[in-house]
Amino acid sequence: MSELKEKIEKRRTFAIISHPDAGKTTLTEKLLLYGGAIHLAGSVKARKANKHAVSDWMEIEKQRGISVTSSVLQFDYQGFRVNILDTPGHQDFSEDTYRTLMAADSAVMLIDAAKGVEPQTKKLFWVCHRRHLPIFTFINKLDRFGREPLDLMEEVEKILQIKVYPITWPVGLDGKYKGVYNRLTREVSLFKTDASHGSKQLEEFSADIDDPRIKEMIGEELFEALLGDIELLDMAGEEFHIEDVLKGELTPMFFGSAMTNFGVQEFLEKFLEMSPAPQPRTLLNGDVLEPDNPLFSAFVFKIQANMNPAHRDRIAFMRICSGEFDKGMTVYHAQSGKPVKLAQPQQFLAQERTIVEKAYPGDIIGLFDPGIFGIGDSLSDEKLKLRFEDFPVFPAEIFARVQPKDSLKRKQFEKGILQLSQEGAVQVFTQKHVGLESFIVGVVGQLQLEVLEYRLKNEYNAQLVMTQLPFTVARWVYAEKPEDIEKLRGLDNGMLVYDKKDRPVILVNNEWALNWILQRNPGLEFLIVPSDKATV
Repeated sequence: MSELKEKIEKRRTFAIISHPDAGKTTLTEKLLLYGGAIHLAGSVKARKANKHAVSDWMEIEKQRGISVTSSVLQFDYQGFRVNILDTPGHQDFSEDTYRTLMAADSAVMLIDAAKGVEPQTKKLFWVCHRRHLPIFTFINKLDRFGREPLDLMEEVEKILQIKVYPITWPVGLDGKYKGVYNRLTREVSLFKTDASHGSKQLEEFSADIDDPRIKEMIGEELFEALLGDIELLDMAGEEFHIEDVLKGELTPMFFGSAMTNFGVQEFLEKFLEMSPAPQPRTLLNGDVLEPDNPLFSAFVFKIQANMNPAHRDRIAFMRICSGEFDKGMTVYHAQSGKPVKLAQPQQFLAQERTIVEKAYPGDIIGLFDPGIFGIGDSLSDEKLKLRFEDFPVFPAEIFARVQPKDSLKRKQFEKGILQLSQEGAVQVFTQKHVGLESFIVGVVGQLQLEVLEYRLKNEYNAQLVMTQLPFTVARWVYAEKPEDIEKLRGLDNGMLVYDKKDRPVILVNNEWALNWILQRNPGLEFLIVPSDKATV
């Protein structure tokens, strides 16, 4: 096996998806703890603790105990290089999550044991399912009273229409769990609880289920209940085939508690063993690029400004798809058609950074960006000059007019709006014949507007005046003759604006108003997503 293939086989790049407050950031931290990347984990919402989750770096995230950006974290575990994409859980940031899933080879679906499958979980599951991503399920919060494991299994199967095979099974009853049973190895792992509240790795005792010490340690009642569950799962449950997992048709299920570290190590080890190495990527022309192609290629899936407020930097995160990355290499940038030197490559553990000399397919690298990169940009060796398939675009549903509170801070305001739109944090529109003193911003969720206001104030020293607009529908407008768009009729209850590529967009109150305008302008086409060509 070539060195490149060996490196690829040892890479795992995955995203964690869940409904808000299912414990996603906590699980990320505990994976880092077991991977040796951190030595003490901090609870995300611990009131008295000064320590915050390592993956939450923005001040607003620490204050609210939520993730509003996609963190990118790397660590090594038992010979594997692990790249975790910790996505925003809040539904208002689903656009960022969708983009992050483009960079993942598999997904870990986190479910609250008390609440089961929730709306945001369903939405994100179907995005993964459509991309045929292998999905691994972790039932979390078993340290609290929750629903019966069999009920949770059945709910995942019925609601998400996917086959389920529990790999681990909780030992105990009603939130009083003592360990987990591994169905593949027939091994029981019992945990020692301590006073660290999950900040350290759990001590555990493991033995075969036939070992008489297991029955002695958990008691006859729990032991008999465990045997009954195992028999039921073996008789009535699904069969395990790794091929079904890799096709996204069967989800391996694990039980545990990220807060107390219960079942986390068992999950991590089995996940790394079963999850896929970096996968082939689809190009814009429909061809498929294999990761072991010796020529370098990558795409940008995230841009983040001001990760280090002291330096006002801007980082473009790229996913390597093929070949080998070398520090300082020059590559072809498809969107500009020009060669670009990949300067200051970095890998991340939240705000801690290390300079990267070499990297391989599956790895995520942060590049210093002077403003040349955009989300979805393709980079490749000069001999390839390829372009990856386009990222999905989501029409905004909430709109507001924003302008600087202090006209003397107009430059900071404009810079902030421009950089945050390049990040994909908001969509920015302008009106013809209106200066740059005000913009129209569009977002998918209300919380994005709050984050926009917070970041403009704290990162760019620019306070804004925000006026919410009544529009809920955006459509890109196409006409054979561009001048017809300027003569648009029936726009009394709407607004014509232009996106960052100067493409016309119509904003209206609802679908009824949209149809009314369409009837009065028969030569026009309205598109849900932007296109330089008319595609209805």
